[in-house]
Amino acid sequence: MKRREFITLLGSTAAWPLAARAQQPAKLPTIGFLGSSTPSAMSQWVAAFVQRLRELDWIEGRTVAIEYRWAEGDNTRATEIAAEFVRLKVDVIVTYATLPVLAAKQATSVIPIVFAAATDAVGAGLVTSLARPGGNVTGLSLQQTDVAGKRLELLREMVPGLRRLAILANIGNPAVVLEVHEVQSAAGALGLEVVTSEIRQSKDIAAAFDALKSGVDALYVCTDPLVNRARIHTLAIGARLPTIYNSREYVETGGLMSYGPNWPDQWRRAAEIVDKILRGAKPADIPVEQPTKFDLIINLTTAKVLGLAVPPSMIAIADEVIE
Repeated sequence: MKRREFITLLGSTAAWPLAARAQQPAKLPTIGFLGSSTPSAMSQWVAAFVQRLRELDWIEGRTVAIEYRWAEGDNTRATEIAAEFVRLKVDVIVTYATLPVLAAKQATSVIPIVFAAATDAVGAGLVTSLARPGGNVTGLSLQQTDVAGKRLELLREMVPGLRRLAILANIGNPAVVLEVHEVQSAAGALGLEVVTSEIRQSKDIAAAFDALKSGVDALYVCTDPLVNRARIHTLAIGARLPTIYNSREYVETGGLMSYGPNWPDQWRRAAEIVDKILRGAKPADIPVEQPTKFDLIINLTTAKVLGLAVPPSMIAIADEVIE
């Protein structure tokens, strides 16, 4: 081989890695999805989130990557996941519930964090104010003051003889503690006596119900990733306790009734905030939003098992009645 031909071949060979690198697709923007519960429990919400992203041209696997991780109600696990997302250098972290948001906020002050729902974002220390969040966190906040009172009014209509109310709450969650205070205040205004049953771990739930089997007329469950839907329903039926929740998913699995934000709508709106951030907006400049759609869901089968006659007036205003 002539010297000139060899040099030409060598130059071409040296260029191969550069050409290969040039042909590789650019790294997709990456969303770190910190699921506070389990994939099955959040499946409808994730579907709503991904669908809205798609409508905004963020197609999973094509224009955006999503890394899913599941804390399964374990705040230690949420902290580990948040740290992992920081190491992966994701472009935005998306989560739900106050404790996972706090875990993400403690892990990074740089990566944008979007929460689909958190109780009293200002009171819980997630943002400086709703209008001007400041920092790297924004999303949708649940202000429980009015909603707690509305739930108790609905529960009293369902249970006319309601005098003594039990509250089941994970007091390890600061957002739940805030909600408990709101429920206690609303109950006092309605002349109800309140018994608070405190839990810190899933294993505490059965013992809490054992203590409530007599002496209370109904139960208000402060929703938290720690609270297992099927377990709560089974124990509530066993204790003959009419129970109200803040999420329709509890009623779909056998709970009596729920009144709260339309969660798929919350996740669609969270996707819209993520869209703004991926297009260059800063979380500090995106006001925290509040729910605009609330649903009343009633399970007639469970009402029948509990021996309750659902007033026609409640059926008339319910967004959905499960039979």
